[in-house]
Amino acid sequence: MTSIADRVLQGDVRAAARLMRDLDDAVPSARAALQELFPRTGRAFVVGLTGAPGAGKSSLTDRLVAHHRAAGKTVGVVAVDPTSPYTGGAILGDRIRMQDHALDPGVFIRSMATRGNLGGLSRATAGVVAVMDAMGKDVVVVETVGVGQDEIEVAALAHTVVVVAVPGLGDDVQAIKAGVLEIADVFAVNKADREGADRTVRDLQQMLELRRQTATRPGLEHDAAHELRGSPAWSPDDPAFWEPPIVKTVAVRDEGVGDLLAAIERHRQHLEATGQRRAREVARARAAFLALLRDRLLAGALERLAAEEGHLDALAARIADHVEDPFRLADELAARLGA
Repeated sequence: MTSIADRVLQGDVRAAARLMRDLDDAVPSARAALQELFPRTGRAFVVGLTGAPGAGKSSLTDRLVAHHRAAGKTVGVVAVDPTSPYTGGAILGDRIRMQDHALDPGVFIRSMATRGNLGGLSRATAGVVAVMDAMGKDVVVVETVGVGQDEIEVAALAHTVVVVAVPGLGDDVQAIKAGVLEIADVFAVNKADREGADRTVRDLQQMLELRRQTATRPGLEHDAAHELRGSPAWSPDDPAFWEPPIVKTVAVRDEGVGDLLAAIERHRQHLEATGQRRAREVARARAAFLALLRDRLLAGALERLAAEEGHLDALAARIADHVEDPFRLADELAARLGA
């Protein structure tokens, strides 16, 4: 019997959709399918789009897909939406916004729910990207839920991160200051026909200038970015240094999207020329491995507790009553598991 992984490699889009659904639902067999697909991954170029709610990320994604298809490239899109409190599923449905691509065999679009994950990405996102990679997609675009500064997780997944800003949101640039600046490879100031677009560009330029001035004094944000991006170059004197370009776009009119695509391509070439693509892929592999390891260890701990019927509830009650402290109990359980 042909496995679901074999069917994905043969171009069966129904099998791919089923596997992605199983990954999202944490079906155990999906893990084995990913193991089969793993040797056929690592070829797609992954672009992440992140930014504040209302910035027009979905419209930009739609236009980027159109431009890639016009260039003859196949595209996968992973649109991560907020979670419905009633169904646990995605509630925005970015595929609705991309109806023009619905019948294009060169485009595969998957909407996913965050399901309470705080980093802007669904826990299954990396697996879905891997499936699209194995399907042979040239480019995979990951559009993250608009929760502002918490979205730096996309840095561990994408080769190029586009941070989308928009004039008129007030706290948009402030949110970028709080951490997303450190993972931006390209800035897109979308809805640039609005009043205040030039000011938003100037604010971003000032922030980049400040980063250059403090390049020799890296702080906690730099340390986090170092772990996610694989030793990014902060100093302009470093040959691997990259100055994030700022591109003005009006996605709904397809204005500036070609310039944005050109900026993404220049960054891809920069990564190749400086060895940073390899560094980012190693950092991504490290993050993915540690996430898998954490999940396995946690699953083992929960299985151990479940085997002792009522034990978890009893422990929780004792912690709530302040009879026991959670720190000692966690240490004891870890020791029993050999951690």
